[in-house]
Amino acid sequence: MQLLSRTNIDFLGRRKAFFGLSLVFIAAGTASTILNGGLKFGIDFKGGTLVYAKFKEAPDTESVRGALTAKGLSVAAMQPFEEGPDDHELKIDLDLAGETVETSGKTQVIETLRELYPIEPGKLDFNNAGVEALAQKLNENAKIQAAGLTRQELTQQAEALLKARDSQHSGLVKDFSALSSVSGLNPDIMPALREETALGEFAIRGVEVVGPKVGKELQWIAIRATLFALAGMLIYIAFRFEWIYGVAAVAAVFHDVFITLGFFSIVGREIELTVIAALLTLLGYSMNDTIVIFDRVRENRKLTRRLSPTELLNLSINQTLSRTVLTSGLTLIAVMCLFVFGGEVLRGFSFALVVGVLIGTYSSIFIASPILLWGQGLSAAKASSGKRSRRN
Repeated sequence: MQLLSRTNIDFLGRRKAFFGLSLVFIAAGTASTILNGGLKFGIDFKGGTLVYAKFKEAPDTESVRGALTAKGLSVAAMQPFEEGPDDHELKIDLDLAGETVETSGKTQVIETLRELYPIEPGKLDFNNAGVEALAQKLNENAKIQAAGLTRQELTQQAEALLKARDSQHSGLVKDFSALSSVSGLNPDIMPALREETALGEFAIRGVEVVGPKVGKELQWIAIRATLFALAGMLIYIAFRFEWIYGVAAVAAVFHDVFITLGFFSIVGREIELTVIAALLTLLGYSMNDTIVIFDRVRENRKLTRRLSPTELLNLSINQTLSRTVLTSGLTLIAVMCLFVFGGEVLRGFSFALVVGVLIGTYSSIFIASPILLWGQGLSAAKASSGKRSRRN
């Protein structure tokens, strides 16, 4: 498919303007990083406790933060997010307490939220109950005792109720009538459930705990993975083309990574393992786009020996422009859909892909090619200087 045909755009003639634009992006990202005290790392890299809580109504984040702080917990971040109109979730990020992990973070968060959202005394919170606790509470009910249900039968009934809670109601039941459709329930279970339990205003949906040693190890693993990927690409391109091609391509990829990380700092998003996966994906994507242009440069150099290096690069970029726009455009549509519809869990990953596809396409044309031109000019100047010195 030919989207653009016979374009004749002087890309290299505008290289200074685009270098300036890149410097603005890099400077903005660097300034944001410095002002924010560094990049914002997720729990994977810094360690700590991460608690996901779901609420019936939108929570008052400042009240929750104040209550947790009063308990002596170090709240690094508190991020509300909603994937739907009825989804009120809060991600509570607790810092490490010195060099140890706050393993009791989940318990303390639940205790604090229970004070903010109390239930009727003596009743079990169904939305935060486990199988054994629910079975035990049901076993204390007079109707259940009269019905003669065994503990094994009660455990099975509790498992069915909690399975419906988690699979059908995302862990938060708002009305007991929503559980009446659970199959296999004893007729006495629902009346006993209403008497012995209450539906709390929140539910803890997940907890992640990462120690400081693991976090530091993951940081170094991510750095090494990125550097090894760049080194491997440099060796490959230097072997397939010339060393200056590899330098230009790797410099453009470094440019992409710096700007993408800068955007993360500017918008205040965390760097997580999924973001590193996205960055590594973008390294290959951007490098592939650059190699397509460089391969066309190599072909055209054999066919059109009279063209200057600038004309040769412009010709090659224009010839591959249709392919670049079509491929990058379709990729961008896909990652934009992932960003919009992928949910909060994939938001960091998809954000990195959106920024990276745009910056990677831009750098293949406006950064890698000018660096290649500069390198070729530098090599030609050194070769000319060497010839003159030998003559003398």
